[in-house]
Amino acid sequence: MTAEALTAFVGVFVDALATAGVRHVCICPGSRSAPLALLLARHSAFRLWTHLDERSAGFFALGMARALRQPVAVVVTSGTAAANLLPAAVEAFHSRAPLLLLTADRPPQVRDAGALQTIAQPGLYGRHLRWQADVPLPEASVEAVRHARALASRAVAAAKGPPAGPVHLNFPFREPLLPARARAPVEALPWPVAVSVAPRRPTPAELAPLARELARVRRGLVVCGPQGDPAFPAAVADLAEALGWPVLADPLSQVRWGPHRRRLVLDCYLPLLQDEAIARALAPQAVLRLGALPTPRPVHAYLAAHACALQVTVDEEGWAAPSFDVAAAFQADLTAFCQALAEAVRALGATDGDPAWTGTWLSLDRLARRTLDDALDAEDALNEPRALRDLARALPDGAALLVGNSMPVRDLDAFGGGDGRRLLVLGNRGASGIDGVVSTALGACAVHDGPLALAVGDTSFYHDLNGLLAVRRHGLAPLVLLLHNDGGAIFHFLPQAGEEEFEALFAMPHGLDFRPAAEMFGLAFHQPSDWPSFRRTVRDALCRREATIVQVRSDRRANADLHRRLWQAVSQRARRLLEERGWADG
Repeated sequence: MTAEALTAFVGVFVDALATAGVRHVCICPGSRSAPLALLLARHSAFRLWTHLDERSAGFFALGMARALRQPVAVVVTSGTAAANLLPAAVEAFHSRAPLLLLTADRPPQVRDAGALQTIAQPGLYGRHLRWQADVPLPEASVEAVRHARALASRAVAAAKGPPAGPVHLNFPFREPLLPARARAPVEALPWPVAVSVAPRRPTPAELAPLARELARVRRGLVVCGPQGDPAFPAAVADLAEALGWPVLADPLSQVRWGPHRRRLVLDCYLPLLQDEAIARALAPQAVLRLGALPTPRPVHAYLAAHACALQVTVDEEGWAAPSFDVAAAFQADLTAFCQALAEAVRALGATDGDPAWTGTWLSLDRLARRTLDDALDAEDALNEPRALRDLARALPDGAALLVGNSMPVRDLDAFGGGDGRRLLVLGNRGASGIDGVVSTALGACAVHDGPLALAVGDTSFYHDLNGLLAVRRHGLAPLVLLLHNDGGAIFHFLPQAGEEEFEALFAMPHGLDFRPAAEMFGLAFHQPSDWPSFRRTVRDALCRREATIVQVRSDRRANADLHRRLWQAVSQRARRLLEERGWADG
């Protein structure tokens, strides 16, 4: 393989990536990946983001892809460097983030032959891909460069979906690994290739039978899972108004915050559904589920308990019902589906929806929100629920909030509320792991036009501590709310909390002090002692756009007790309201 052949093949591939719309590339150091790294660096279309750690780079690219809703590429060398992209690939697959994994490899003939830094890279990411290809060795022939161009176009199209997700291209390179400075003209490439896959967009006429079925329902409920399309909230709100149904909205659905109509949006359903008696009383006759399931387990239990209701799911992938209790499953673009269904429902005229059903849900939601806010305002000691609530309230219009898994995403769901501000709420809810959260947030921070806050627990923060290197390296200014309870607080809500081995095997306290880490990576560090200083610190960090960690220390057992007191307060008041309205027996 000559330098000219290498340059022709990889150069055409890089050109095609640019033509397909890729603009951001994360690059990790490595010798075998030099052809990709150098030719990408020499191309004017790309913004490069360099990283020392491949696992962190994968999640950083994931965060960018999620914020942009466009494919982002990550380039790594061979061996374990490629293996370190697996966690990000798994999350991107399950959360449908468009990611291009470009791995360098040794030539095929040295695989399984004892060559250094050589592993079985084709198939490395298993089923967690939308598409993959083991690229042939570079050549300068017309057929080869046409193939290179088609690979890039097809990879970008597959990553975009629907459904979106990760794509793996494995590039075996022989030496010499340095591309030529000048590129010879390539014959027989008369026009660029563009591949476009249109999502399924049903018409109102196609959805008329479903519209007639739903219009006859007296007690209906719309359930929205995590979603990223900025047009989705308005489409859902319009559909809900047409049906007259309340909307149970996950905080990552983008439906809770924004200028769209939110009259029917529920943002405090979680403490209500914690109470099995209330969940039984609020028995729906039909549920329209849009996208993935919301995060909280009580929502899953609620839907399973009312499996006799007409349950309809809509998802880009088709089947999205792990409990297998749906009556119909539609594979469609969610926004287009909502728009078409709303039009079909309105064409019918009046619906049979029960205003008392919707009114009761809305009254309960407002009651739960007031109860929680009053109780939290009375808590003088710093605690995690109020910290998340006050952070969400402090974010300005146009800000982004990436919320970590385990307790933070659940506390945002219960206590975060919702209003007319434009907030982009993100999270790794595909595979729901606690790894890579810091890097994902920093990737989103790099491309989001506005302030970004990360709410994360201490164990998750520890898992991705090295991701903070990107703060200084790329001049980023996130606000990190670090909820430090010295271990796994969520396990206190699970059955194993009563076991003798609980602390050693589940909570696993680590005793870490994160202040030195903040200093090492160049972030300001604050640990407020009361609520006025907490609010002041958060406000100042957002105004100055300075990379800052605001740490809130808490006790895990006290945190669990606080949650139980809050749930009990909501249950007592909500049960009384249901009794007054004659709904206590469902």
